[in-house]
Amino acid sequence: MIKVLVIGAGAIGAFYGSLLAKAGAEVSVVCRSDYDHVKQHGFIIDSHPLDRRHFTPTQVLKNAADFEETADYVLLCTKVIPTLDRIGLIRPAVTQNTAIVFIQNGVEIEQEMLDAFPNNEVISGLAFIGCNRVSPGEILHLAYGRLALGNLPNGVSAKTAQLCELFNQSGIESKATEDIVTGRWQKCVWNAPFNPLSVLSGGLPTLDILQNQELFVRSIMQEVCDIAAAAGHPLPDDIISINIEHTYAMPPYKTSMLLDYENGLPMETEAILGNALRAAQRLGIAAPHLESVYALMKLRELKLSYLE
Repeated sequence: MIKVLVIGAGAIGAFYGSLLAKAGAEVSVVCRSDYDHVKQHGFIIDSHPLDRRHFTPTQVLKNAADFEETADYVLLCTKVIPTLDRIGLIRPAVTQNTAIVFIQNGVEIEQEMLDAFPNNEVISGLAFIGCNRVSPGEILHLAYGRLALGNLPNGVSAKTAQLCELFNQSGIESKATEDIVTGRWQKCVWNAPFNPLSVLSGGLPTLDILQNQELFVRSIMQEVCDIAAAAGHPLPDDIISINIEHTYAMPPYKTSMLLDYENGLPMETEAILGNALRAAQRLGIAAPHLESVYALMKLRELKLSYLE
């Protein structure tokens, strides 16, 4: 049986972990904030597109070092924030044949993993999903759920293809891609405007932001496309229109960054905005809208630090 350890069993980790369990894998989780609840009750996954189900992990752990098996896959699903040691979190569970999968937001976050685990397969994962943790152990899946998976620095291995097949068997679309780094820039096209603007607007859902500031949203998206192209990852010509169309069609949605802000948690400002801007500066690409949003987010973070 395929053994999977999910590290960071919040909304994303619990949802995709439950799908792998549904497909027949043996899934354990490292779960810190909801550890006691999940240990006793497991997870409730309330998926509007799929179903409502109970997910009982094989093991519920506080640390990866407590894992009593050998993992075929380690799935890292934490936020990407400067204070979190991604390598330290997963290293105790990585053995010779473990494939490392990180399903996380952000651009230019790959090299750290490649440097730390040169002898393991490293698989980058992107989740195109509307999914929130609404209470301890309860995950609400509102829309979408498609996964893109690919090996780093590029290509698709047998293990990656196997993982895609497991997700597809569970009822969610998963595709393997030869160029997952371009996929990261593609996801940043949506994340760069909507995540920070949901915070800076005082909590507006994505639909309200788009209906009132579509031109501004499009400007940020275009700057991300310009940076990606200069970095050697040109995006499809219609990607902005497609993102706008899909956002109009999706239910009003609170972004993950807004939920973090409302709960006083660190936000992925650097992974989503800061890394993109540093790439722009390195490549000589003008990104004034992105710069403004980033500066305002840093001020918002500063205010949060004063309130702690």
